Amino acid sequence: MNYDSGRALKLLQIGTGLPHAAFHDGQNEAIRHAVEGRGRLLLVQKTGWGKSFVYFIATKLLRESGHGPALLISPLLALMRNQIAAADRMGVRAATINSDNDAEWEKIEGAIGRDEVDILLISPERLANERFRAKVLACIAERIALLVIDEAHCISDWGHDFRPHYRLIERIVRTLPPNLRLLATTATANNRVMDDLATVLGPNLQISRGDLYRPSLALQSVRLPTQAERLAWLAEHISELPGNGIIYTLTVRDAEQVAAWLKSRDMNVEAYTGRTGDLRPELEQALLDNRVKALVATTALGMGFDKPDLAFVIHYQTPGSVVAYYQQVGRAGRALDAAYGVLMSGEEETNITDYFIESAFPTRDEVGSVIEALEASPEGLSTPQLLGKVNAGKGRIQKTIDLLSLESPAPIAKQGTKWQLTAKTLSERFWERVERLTDLRRAEQRQMQEYVKLTGGHMEFLIRALDGEPEAVCEPVLSPLSTTPDPEIVQEAIAFLLRTSLPIEPRKQWPAGGLPHYAVAGRIGEDLRAHPGKAVCIWGDAGLGALVRTGKYHDGRFPDNLVTACVDLFNRWNPEPAPTWVTCIPSLRHPDLVPSLARRLADALGLPFHAVLIKTDDRPEQKAMANSTQQARNIDGSLGVIDGDLPSGPVLLVDDMVGSRWTLTVAAWLLRSRGSDKVWPLALAKTGGS
Repeated sequence: MNYDSGRALKLLQIGTGLPHAAFHDGQNEAIRHAVEGRGRLLLVQKTGWGKSFVYFIATKLLRESGHGPALLISPLLALMRNQIAAADRMGVRAATINSDNDAEWEKIEGAIGRDEVDILLISPERLANERFRAKVLACIAERIALLVIDEAHCISDWGHDFRPHYRLIERIVRTLPPNLRLLATTATANNRVMDDLATVLGPNLQISRGDLYRPSLALQSVRLPTQAERLAWLAEHISELPGNGIIYTLTVRDAEQVAAWLKSRDMNVEAYTGRTGDLRPELEQALLDNRVKALVATTALGMGFDKPDLAFVIHYQTPGSVVAYYQQVGRAGRALDAAYGVLMSGEEETNITDYFIESAFPTRDEVGSVIEALEASPEGLSTPQLLGKVNAGKGRIQKTIDLLSLESPAPIAKQGTKWQLTAKTLSERFWERVERLTDLRRAEQRQMQEYVKLTGGHMEFLIRALDGEPEAVCEPVLSPLSTTPDPEIVQEAIAFLLRTSLPIEPRKQWPAGGLPHYAVAGRIGEDLRAHPGKAVCIWGDAGLGALVRTGKYHDGRFPDNLVTACVDLFNRWNPEPAPTWVTCIPSLRHPDLVPSLARRLADALGLPFHAVLIKTDDRPEQKAMANSTQQARNIDGSLGVIDGDLPSGPVLLVDDMVGSRWTLTVAAWLLRSRGSDKVWPLALAKTGGS
């Protein structure tokens, strides 16, 4: 078909809302390529270049010429709100079918059937859904005019741990007619990834690759080992920096902690994580409208978020790869002459990125346990049933299932709600790939530590690492920020970290299948459950968390300053009605450790201590149990209450560590079943399991 460049430009101006908008270098050519059907195209352009305008304008032009709808596969449906709004301004009718809008599926499917949808947006996981394939994809497959694969680097080995279901695209592409219009887009593809994509998306894949240089960005790295130093640095600089920005952390806990610290310094920031839920659109809009100074975010605020005038991106810890870092820092300064990109490095980040690397793939033991459990159950097992039979975390079991089911040929398959073994065995190539990718991630981790040590040339380093040409790089406009935090603010940050407490939410439901020994199942009655509790710190964290670990496994006694921290927490918490006595979780392995802590705490609070709970059976430590169901079964029948009347009034229930919360749940149920008043849990530390 003939391409109308003038019409394409008009659509760009309508979509951007800018009457004098012009195409970026390569944009017009990419739209023409897609519309005229010149073959498969991989578009590699930096964040903010306008890749979404290419596929939305191409879709509009194809529809105006009588072609069928476009299909867009993206992992970012929840973060494409502003792009979809731009498409709507151009008159592109976009619809999405995903797990969050199932109430609208029937309506959307009807609109698709009436040819009232111009572009259908789906996640890669939707391709594995039988209902979608039968009721939607089969009906439009022959009419699809353009297939768009957004964030196409996720197809490559680099991204398998990000979105395993992208591997389904590889199989679909193999079955497509060679002349189908296919457009793949990404901002983060080095030569290795592009070679991989050329193999998967061929034949005759053409590549349009833009410049990686971001002249507006002033990059620097700051090594500040302790959390307190980095918190102090943020407190000094955030309010002074012009404009608005993003502060990235590696974990949800850090995002929430950094946000709480900055709020305590009267700064207008909010945490944005996977836990933010329905508030995410509101927080995104608040940043877009400059109603918050910054969002403190995990990668939940990642690809797909577009604020051209973002003035700074600061990393609280170093990410695991150059690709991830370039993508995140590249959100700053798209429409500004100058913006800051500051990378801080701390002592805990290696442990965090090590965890991400080590948990990216299942182990041979985990795969063997899942297959063994399925072998013993020819009728199949659901995921909750596997949790009861395999001592691995829920996320680990789900990852194992996903990767095994996406192998070709796959050793397991889903029949209804249950997983069953197929006649195929897992190829050794799977483990070769795991080893190769693990080695690659280790190399990427080391590369980022090289970046941390730089005193200059940061942009050149990133461009070279991404296989670009750094010759055009000039000195940044902005001067570097100071790298030494104010010692007084560091002390205030230390005090803040010592004051920090964490909630212990009561469990309201027994595990699937209940606890047979105690003969309980289903919902835990409100009169039989614990009340919301508190933990002093995170296990092993800098400061108090390290003291908990040393006290338990080295000294065999928790120091008095942990008792003081518990008293301070209790006084700030001030639970009502107030506890009138104290008890604790017993242990056969460490019979005096927690009782000693609880007695000293009771003395400090002026309350009596009563050891009313007993350990009736020796079981493995809870940390040896890898998922919630296994942890609940491990507690079943192992706790009891001494004979006789319990003290009257609410009770403070003390333990050293809380992870799955099943020990506290069972203990509270036992106490309340025997007539105890409200049970308030207090633990020294939360572990990763929590």
